[in-house]
Amino acid sequence: MITAAADGSALGNPGPAGWAWYVDDHCWAAGGWPHATNNQAELTAVLELFRATAHLDDELHVLCDSQYVINAVTKWMSGWKRKGWRKADGKPVMNVELLQLLDAELAGRRYRFEWVRGHVGHDLNEAADSRARAVAEAYRRGAAVPSGPGWTYEAASAVEAAAIVGDLEAELEPELDSGPEAAFEAASDDAALFSLDEPVDAWHTLTLDLSTEELERLVQRARAEGVSPEEFLRGFI
Repeated sequence: MITAAADGSALGNPGPAGWAWYVDDHCWAAGGWPHATNNQAELTAVLELFRATAHLDDELHVLCDSQYVINAVTKWMSGWKRKGWRKADGKPVMNVELLQLLDAELAGRRYRFEWVRGHVGHDLNEAADSRARAVAEAYRRGAAVPSGPGWTYEAASAVEAAAIVGDLEAELEPELDSGPEAAFEAASDDAALFSLDEPVDAWHTLTLDLSTEELERLVQRARAEGVSPEEFLRGFI
């Protein structure tokens, strides 16, 4: 499953506007217009997320702080379609062009929406919000728009693998900061990982160096067994 946040921003509403979806710092996209509404930006963020992942079969878990977008997709859209894209009072549905495009992208996809409160420190939501706002600010200033790298992963397992790699890098950062000489000396002092003559409670923690591709395969096999990568490896002991 892919988890991503989608958000929009309109300065003045309507005004300079931006949209963004965000998975992590290596996988996100943003865009916007000189003049649009906040709801248009919110809808476009979700639309562009579905477009970016159209080639994948993974379920999409969309984090969104717009109840308008979530209700439009999960509650209102089917009724609007039956009424020829008109509301219960007979008036035309607003933003119908975007909604029709989004409806087409949703066809055949596995997805679920989760409402998150905006501006309360939710990491993914804050990341999407800051990028959408940066685009709106760029249009207001007439500056270059930060559009992001776009979709950069092959599948959900690659997203999970990248997250694990990021966590490992964060844990190893203090050691890396000490320099290669210190790392070499530490390795020399502990040339053997452990001795079979030592009691079990004296054995050291086993550390594996895996490439991103190897880690992705590990995550895929662990998911197939319904366990964490650590539990999967422990099963070989």
